[in-house]
Amino acid sequence: MIMKKLFLTGFAVALILTSCNKDEKIQTASLEQQKLDYQARQIDIEKQKLAIEKEKINFERQKDSLNKVTEEKEAERKAEANRVARKSTPKRSSSSGNSGGGSSSSSGSTASNSGTSNSAGTTANQKKGWSGAAKGTVIGTVGGAAAGAIISKKNPGLGAVIGGVAGGATGYTIGRAEDRKSGRVQK
Repeated sequence: MIMKKLFLTGFAVALILTSCNKDEKIQTASLEQQKLDYQARQIDIEKQKLAIEKEKINFERQKDSLNKVTEEKEAERKAEANRVARKSTPKRSSSSGNSGGGSSSSSGSTASNSGTSNSAGTTANQKKGWSGAAKGTVIGTVGGAAAGAIISKKNPGLGAVIGGVAGGATGYTIGRAEDRKSGRVQK
């Protein structure tokens, strides 16, 4: 009987010590798992940062190409205005050579042409800077990307991309409407 009690006591002590050691091993494994999880989250954050940087670079490229296209269109408009002015200049000189009455009508047409070119100059001055559509697109993209990254818990990078696209489209639509109201864009 004493052997049984001694054996059971020894078994109980061994069992308790073994379970204590397992808890330490589990805690150590749990700590290692936490470290791995933390590192995985850090990697995900770095991937998101890279994705945002790529989007910024792509946006800058698009903005640069848009600026080039705008400059080319502006140069074409100026060239067209010069062509129109050159075409109308010989008409003025030929009508002024006809008679004295033609001379007075010629100066009237000259005044109207100069008024037109002045209004075209003010329109060109008004169009300098960012349009409402461009501003709306940038603000919407940044806001949407931030909101998407915050809202999407499992995959913030994907949330940022989707939010950026949706925000950019919404911002463009609102900015385009502002451009129409201000007269910067017709139709």
